[in-house]
Amino acid sequence: MATAMHAAKARLDVCASNLANVSTDGFRRRVAHAALTARGLVTSNSVDTAQGPLRHTGRPFDLAVAGTGGFFVRGRDGRVVETRSGSFERDPSGRLTDERDGVLLGMRGPLVVAAGATIDSRGLVRDAGSVTGALRLEPRTSLQSGFLEAANVDAVHEMVDVLEAQRAFETAQKTLSAIDEARQKDVNDVVRVKS
Repeated sequence: MATAMHAAKARLDVCASNLANVSTDGFRRRVAHAALTARGLVTSNSVDTAQGPLRHTGRPFDLAVAGTGGFFVRGRDGRVVETRSGSFERDPSGRLTDERDGVLLGMRGPLVVAAGATIDSRGLVRDAGSVTGALRLEPRTSLQSGFLEAANVDAVHEMVDVLEAQRAFETAQKTLSAIDEARQKDVNDVVRVKS
């Protein structure tokens, strides 16, 4: 019963995280899994790779990934991460940065763009008709400029999962309490018989 309670809590944690990120652009929901093994109920989770809905912003440096892959961004700490959150702004030096001051990477380092530049579906940066750079993208990745990918989380579905996980936890808890009461009654009966 303890493993069932642990599995229900793990599922509840995953659902709560999904709900907390329902309005985070580019967020990919996690899916909880439980499997019965020789060690009892084992839990894990995985990322749902389904495409989130695209939201039109009209801003030229808002970029949405269509399909797999993401953007490569170098953070303040120097680490390069891949993200699907594509809201970028041009800084005074012409680099595209995200809300955490991460710098969008092109094929040759930080991507530098002119104020009137555009980015096409293949990640090519164009200024006055000439290609001036290219985004660092995974193969077979395409972009939509002027859009952002919303989280692929369905809030109603996640709330239903929260309720189911809570009920599973409560059921396991009640079962465990009933087992404890039965054991206590057995112990008390043995003590009375011996007396």
